[in-house]
Amino acid sequence: MKPTGRCPWATTDAMIAYHDSEWGVPQHDDRMLFEFLILEGAQAGLSWSTILAKRNAYRKAFSNFNPNKVARYGTEKLSQLLTNPGIVRNRLKINAAVRNAQAFLKVQKEFSSFDRYIWNFVGGRPVRNSLRSIRNLPAQTVESAAMSKDLAKRGFSFVGPTVCYAFMQATGMVNDHLVSCFRYSEISALAAAQIES
Repeated sequence: MKPTGRCPWATTDAMIAYHDSEWGVPQHDDRMLFEFLILEGAQAGLSWSTILAKRNAYRKAFSNFNPNKVARYGTEKLSQLLTNPGIVRNRLKINAAVRNAQAFLKVQKEFSSFDRYIWNFVGGRPVRNSLRSIRNLPAQTVESAAMSKDLAKRGFSFVGPTVCYAFMQATGMVNDHLVSCFRYSEISALAAAQIES
């Protein structure tokens, strides 16, 4: 019998929509990977629902997460961002977004895409967990720690092991939907189809 439940953290309309359509879907588009990298860094110390509510404002404020544009932000643009009520007005996180864009472009140049680089941390295919309780969700893993260390070495910031694991969950590098969730099998099938194609 197909599970009909949903992961218990999806409780609001916005979180349910995100859970049902995006969370855990294997993502290979560099622009989307950059968006999640910046948003997960912005989330540090906050809830994902807070960031999700600000997502459209972030897209507008950060040039729709175009890393080429964000990498060129200067003092005037940074000052504007610090007064933007639609985003998290944290100077360190805003400055990190610009540095991360610059580091992102270097990775793209070295590996031909950020996608090719970042998916190496899981061997190019999603890790399929079989979690039965939200209490079993890890905050970080060996893979997220390795990713964090390498990203930091390459000049990224706000990329600690916990942030990296949240990024891995969001972008489908790991399937952490509970086995009782209807999305668990859907994501597993989607991931398998991507590997075969």
